[in-house]
Amino acid sequence: QVQLVESGGGLVQPGGSLRLSCVVSGTIFSIKAWAWYRQAPGKQREWVAGITGGSTNYADSVKGRFTISRDNSKNTVDLQMNSLKPEDTAVYYCNRWSTTQYVWGKGALVTVSS
Repeated sequence: QVQLVESGGGLVQPGGSLRLSCVVSGTIFSIKAWAWYRQAPGKQREWVAGITGGSTNYADSVKGRFTISRDNSKNTVDLQMNSLKPEDTAVYYCNRWSTTQYVWGKGALVTVSS
């Protein structure tokens, strides 16, 4: 059974930084594309960033501020978030970058507020 465990969320002031990490178990991590998604209060879950074996892509709302990375030796996918804005407040999840996804983890709550 695939497990996705996100960590690193917290409260940060506007302009600050956070780094999220996701540990994946129960699947062959290295051959799959992975992504971060987020769900803000009262809104649908949205895609934030994705990474394949050799490329990355970002939603326009985070481009230039967020960086996704992966470590195939540790089965982890990280999201470095800089210049955070109040509108980045959401629960952040990792999952496959695919139309077919695993059962969602609990996510990591990120709150951007002064």
